[in-house]
Amino acid sequence: MNLGSFMDPEYPIFSTTLCYLEREDAYLMLHRVKKQDDYNHDKWVGVGGKFERFESPEDCLLREVREETGLTLTRWRCRGLLTFLWGNMTEFIHLYTADRWEGEMIKGDACKEGVLEWVPKEKVTSLPIWEGDKIFFRLLKEERPYFSLKLVYEGDTLKQAVLDGKAL
Repeated sequence: MNLGSFMDPEYPIFSTTLCYLEREDAYLMLHRVKKQDDYNHDKWVGVGGKFERFESPEDCLLREVREETGLTLTRWRCRGLLTFLWGNMTEFIHLYTADRWEGEMIKGDACKEGVLEWVPKEKVTSLPIWEGDKIFFRLLKEERPYFSLKLVYEGDTLKQAVLDGKAL
């Protein structure tokens, strides 16, 4: 079986989840400061990560949120698909928001990815985030139904954004 570029290590393609937990008027954000070899290093992102073998998007979402926060989601919503192109890498990001969970959030250095912090929604876009994240935060705020957003980067510079097949 020839899987073509999907399995080509020179042009990796992988799937991840990204979730923003919502509480009152704030998002739970992760400041990625612990791993040096991390293209998200020093950026603020949601929680999530790469699919493991045989996982569905929801399996990955629940596992990653539990691993990174200690919380078990009880209500979430799939908001869109982000296609993140960076260098020779393609990442398909299943974007979620969640507003109900159980358990106690981990504290301090227990999160191996970085520092967790509740950030008021109006301050999120002033943090060091990917430029394209500002687009999907606007779409989340507008309660936009499920969307597909393609974001093409050269380094940290957003070169192209395409929303539902139309260039922005």
